[in-house]
Amino acid sequence: MKKSLITAAIAASLPLLAGAQTATDAFQLSQQGLRGTARFMSMGGAFTALGGDLSTLNQNPGGIGLYRNSEIGATLDINILSGKSTTQGFSASSSMTKANCNNFGYIGAVYTGSDIMPYFNWGASYSRTASFDRRFKGSIGNLQGSLTNLIAGYTTQDAFSDSDLSGGTDYNPYLDSQASWMSILAYNSFMITPVGSPTNYQGMWQNGTSGYGSFASEEKGYTDEYAINFGGNISNIVYWGMGFGITDLEYRQSVYYTEDMENASIPVLDNDGNTIGTTTGGGGFGLDSWKHIWGSGFNFKIGAIVRPINELRLGFAVHTPTYYNLKQEGFAQTDFGMGGGISGTNQVNDGYVDYFEWKLRTPWRIMAGVAGVIGSQAILSLDYEYRPMQKTHVSDRDGYAYTDINGDITTYYKAVNILRLGAEYRISPSWSVRAGYQWQSSPVEQSFERGEEYVYTDGPDGTETTPSFTIDKTRQYVTCGLGYHYKNFYADAAYVHGIRKGAFQTFTANNYNGATPVQAKLSDKTDQIVISAGFKF
Repeated sequence: MKKSLITAAIAASLPLLAGAQTATDAFQLSQQGLRGTARFMSMGGAFTALGGDLSTLNQNPGGIGLYRNSEIGATLDINILSGKSTTQGFSASSSMTKANCNNFGYIGAVYTGSDIMPYFNWGASYSRTASFDRRFKGSIGNLQGSLTNLIAGYTTQDAFSDSDLSGGTDYNPYLDSQASWMSILAYNSFMITPVGSPTNYQGMWQNGTSGYGSFASEEKGYTDEYAINFGGNISNIVYWGMGFGITDLEYRQSVYYTEDMENASIPVLDNDGNTIGTTTGGGGFGLDSWKHIWGSGFNFKIGAIVRPINELRLGFAVHTPTYYNLKQEGFAQTDFGMGGGISGTNQVNDGYVDYFEWKLRTPWRIMAGVAGVIGSQAILSLDYEYRPMQKTHVSDRDGYAYTDINGDITTYYKAVNILRLGAEYRISPSWSVRAGYQWQSSPVEQSFERGEEYVYTDGPDGTETTPSFTIDKTRQYVTCGLGYHYKNFYADAAYVHGIRKGAFQTFTANNYNGATPVQAKLSDKTDQIVISAGFKF
């Protein structure tokens, strides 16, 4: 069977209604960060029991009940992000800087004149609740195996013949076969070769092979939430609130991965371009994968703050899952060069993107807090939050669960515990200083963290083409800030330093010969300068 360096043109350009999301995609889109007003962020987000801030519309709706004046405000921030990878002693760093509007909103306080519920308040706000921005790169000085051997292994196991994977005038393997898109792309890029039979494939790694590699990854995107809340207080002791959140999600990822090998298994072609065997020589490839996920969702929140005495506040809030309707498209291409004059490029599906729709349900969020108010000068606050990341759930566009992927989520992930600490001290009638700290436990199971799990990255229909993945672990924030108010005007500033530990794995662990992946250590740092200003009236 003759291989074509460029896949044959497809018969029609209709969008594909496949499904290719993975457990790692679902987890990535379900994460939240430390976001909000400058006062909120400077105190580590420990506001579950405090309230009285525009950010409480996204955290504890009960905080709206403490308002006795209306408020309007906005927040701007500058984010300086840096990513460092360490692989086999080699380190590499990348960075990016972004500025955006982090939060703006309005809260209206209505005095009712009632002794039982003296205020009924409502509010609306916009907040960027998560940022997916991340960039890193790295070099692999000593490959231990090849991605091609992984692809050869599962292509052989699936028993697809070379005729199933080849393109032709009236046949498009991406549309007309059940084969994995990575199998088709690798075959038509000379990364795997049939040996002995049409359904038995050999990757490039063999006894005596050595090589080096590289990777570069960039993620961009956000989750924005538009919150509409209302609440009040009961006898100035119990402050309650509830709200609806409408979310907007945007995520883009691109990964470029390369391998260059000596003494590798490479194909031998006859004059007509037919594979007639293999030989030993030099060769390599680059895999450029890209995906784009976007959509909208909604959630509901309810919460309360109890003030039994002036010096003590207790807070509690529950967030339902966010229910998303998402759209996704993906694409991949290769460049390759091997001995014997074999070189070229190849694209999945002749350059047409894979498009499909799916549903995501994020985990519940439960939080509790306690705060102490010392006279009119100091505040100390402590929060705890629980997020069962293993309860993340995905389904197709009609709502039918992807059972295998949901099982993967349960295998790879576990609940996250979050602690938040905050303090504020008023040094004069107009000026306050603040500090905070937030810690998030690792959301991944130990077997996944150690790279021992077989991680399925090709989606339920085999159309996903990004074999690599990240493993996010612990996250910490150290914060400080300054506040000023004069009459009805206020201005706040905050500095936030965030650190996230993790890993990047080139492809999944497996039992195929010559297919040992490489795992790089990741350290992401975020430095944010946040400024808020507003009026109370």
